[in-house]
Parts: sequence; structure tokens; C-alpha cells
Amino acid sequence: MRLPVIPPDKLNDEQKPLAADMKEGITRSFQGFVNIRDDGALLGPWNPWLQEPKFGKPVWELTKAMAFNPSLPAAVREVAILVTGAHFKAAYELYAHVIVAERKGLSDEKLATIVAGQRPVDLTKQEAVAYDFASALVSGGVLPELTYRAALEQFGPHGAAELSYLIGLYCMVSVTLNTFDVPVPEH
Repeated sequence: MRLPVIPPDKLNDEQKPLAADMKEGITRSFQGFVNIRDDGALLGPWNPWLQEPKFGKPVWELTKAMAFNPSLPAAVREVAILVTGAHFKAAYELYAHVIVAERKGLSDEKLATIVAGQRPVDLTKQEAVAYDFASALVSGGVLPELTYRAALEQFGPHGAAELSYLIGLYCMVSVTLNTFDVPVPEH
């Protein structure tokens, strides 16, 4: 890991309110995986975001906007996030979202296949649209028209936009995790 984890007693005046807001948001929406150390220090992408509040605070605001009251079904969100994490080989993201996806009912077989960078054969229609949408975007270039239309059909204009922003956010999360070599926590 390239950045030291900041213990709560070492946070500066700019970091303290951001850390408090992050802890509240983590408690609300990011449960089931290790993201806060025993001493209260933040792990995962939250630690790098805390290191640079000028950038971390806006990214956290977007994260909250995407996490709180989403319109997309949980399984659809997790498929898109895992496709993105698998593309970037972002270990912490995959660790965290496999756990979340299991809790949302995705099978171990589906998850293992997605994490391996492959498309499961047993995706629901909505999961398949999310997989294809995320896969096309992280591969680069313009989203194919048929993929966009399928997302509009399944999720409507707002849901298709939300899916795009979710994938973009998790590209940022993945790049953050990979830049700073954020490890999977030891249990």
C-alpha cells in the first residue's frame, strides 16, 4: 500500500468532517466487508480520498449520490460494479462487492465467472443488460446503440443514465485502489 492509513487522532481539520461523513455513509450503505479498522481508521478507497480532501470530498459526494436510494435493482448494480472491478483487476473492489453481491442473491457461479472476466450464461435479462453495458464501456469507445436501447428498455432513461454514472464512478474507485495499491484487508 502506497499511502499510510490515517488513524482518527491524526486527521487534520479538513479531514475530520469528511471522515465523520464517510463513517456515517459506510454504516448506512457499505456493510458486510471490512472498511473501518479497529481503531476507527478508514480503509479501502476512503483512505486515499481522505488523504486529498480537495478531490476525495467530491468523489465521496458522487458515491453517496449513487449509493443512497438507487433506482436500479441491487443485482444489476452489483453486476455492473463487478464487471468494472474485474476489468481493472481492483482487488479491494472485487473483495467488497463479491460479498455485497452474495448478500443480494447472486450465485457463487455467476460471481466467479464475472470476476474471471467472463459473461455468465445464466444472467437474468436485466443482469445481462448491465453486464453488456459495463463491459462495452470499460472496453472503450462509444456504447453500442443496441446496448443503449436495451438499457432504455429495461431501466428507462433515468436508469440507463444511472447505470452509466455508476460504471464511471467505479472506474474512478478502481483506478484509485490500483494507484495506491490498496490491499484486501486481512481478517
